[in-house]
Amino acid sequence: MSGEFEGYERKYCHLSAKLSKACIEAGAINGELKKQKVSEIKEGIEEAEVMIRKMDLEARSFQSDFKAVLLAKVREYKADLNNIKREMKKIVSGVLNPSARDELLESNMANVMKASADHRERLMTSTQRLNKSSDEIKDSRRTMLETEDLGVMILQDLHSQRQALLHAHDTLHGVDDNVGKSKKILSNISTMMNRNKWIFSTVVVVLIVVITLILYFKLS
Repeated sequence: MSGEFEGYERKYCHLSAKLSKACIEAGAINGELKKQKVSEIKEGIEEAEVMIRKMDLEARSFQSDFKAVLLAKVREYKADLNNIKREMKKIVSGVLNPSARDELLESNMANVMKASADHRERLMTSTQRLNKSSDEIKDSRRTMLETEDLGVMILQDLHSQRQALLHAHDTLHGVDDNVGKSKKILSNISTMMNRNKWIFSTVVVVLIVVITLILYFKLS
């Protein structure tokens, strides 16, 4: 997962827990303290919105498979922040309508704590599920890269074998050329031997005739 996304995620989760606690505290006080706490909650919500926007931009910079996992996380965080905004609105309405403060405090204190705890649990479960999906995607990407590396190695081996076959073909072609030259040389030698044989035979016949003539004239 992106280091920047994880950094934004940690900051948001810290802000979310802080805002939920602030909502509970704001419901238990009144007057200027309550207004000050509401102001702090609003500032925290604005900061949380900035974190969510940053996470959204970071998530959209990834490829489709991994991007879908991160965007699902962003949607969970947006829903979490919307719940906090609703609780803040209830508190603000209590500030503007003091006559309803006791009723709001009594009815919402337990609800806020229960909703916050339930949502934290759902958020944690969802995050764990998304992290598991993210790990599975990373495993799939790693397997795909390993398969791609294996394919590259096979192609390289095939290329090496092709080069070896081409070299062997060139060697055989050279041998064929040498054999052809050898045949031509042997053919020339055979022709010269045959010609020398006829010359030798002719010389022998001439010598025999000359010797015969010499002997004939001497005896006569």
